[in-house]
Amino acid sequence: MTRVLHPRSNIGELLIILIALIFLPQISMAESTVKPLPQNAQAKRFGNGWECKLGYREESGVCVIVERPANTYATSATHGQRGWDCSRGFQEHDNTCIEIFVPKNGYLTANGNRWDCERGYRKSGETCALINVPENGHLTSAMLDPGWECNLGHRVSGNLCIAIKVPQNAHILETNNGAKWKCNYGYQASNEGCIAITVPKNAYLVYASYGNGWKCERGFRSNQKECQEVKLPENAHLDYSGNDWECDRPYKKRNYKCTLPD
Repeated sequence: MTRVLHPRSNIGELLIILIALIFLPQISMAESTVKPLPQNAQAKRFGNGWECKLGYREESGVCVIVERPANTYATSATHGQRGWDCSRGFQEHDNTCIEIFVPKNGYLTANGNRWDCERGYRKSGETCALINVPENGHLTSAMLDPGWECNLGHRVSGNLCIAIKVPQNAHILETNNGAKWKCNYGYQASNEGCIAITVPKNAYLVYASYGNGWKCERGFRSNQKECQEVKLPENAHLDYSGNDWECDRPYKKRNYKCTLPD
């Protein structure tokens, strides 16, 4: 069966052939002018052009090998960088890499360019010295002296941990300044012991490190060792504390009475 071409399709095909004939020589010329990569070079991963492979640097349009001392690894050598760094366990010294000396009971840190001491030891010059922990003490993570602290119920005395004498009706209290003791609720310190707090009528116990250990109920005020009722004058009410009074508005306090302002 004979194929009949539409006039418009013939024109389209002729245009494609004509465009190809115009640009084909330019494409061929561009391909022929692409310069080959220098030895030990590679096309840039981003953008145009080329760059030297790891372990080489560009000099006068070619890639020359980076001279590296022993115990190193190759790094980028662009923009004036030297192109190498010391391997783990070595540190730079006069453009060489010397091995890091790790003393007994020491270890290389994660970055591999210095050392530190294991738990229970601390740096002393180029060695790791044992931290002497006294009886009833334990190691701490602090790097400063002494590297240990006393267990609960003990306190530091020189290089020792001595037991804290806790009186009856008291308990151990851990503070930033070391372990101490504190009287139980309902007791207060007296000399080296804890005595029961006597709570007067119309009062209740409070847990405070100061004062007499009790507080008057609302409507009463403290008077030495007892709680006396707050007597309200006319046109007055208890204040926010509940242990004193103040005048209603617009009255003002004057001579223990509430009077209208002049």
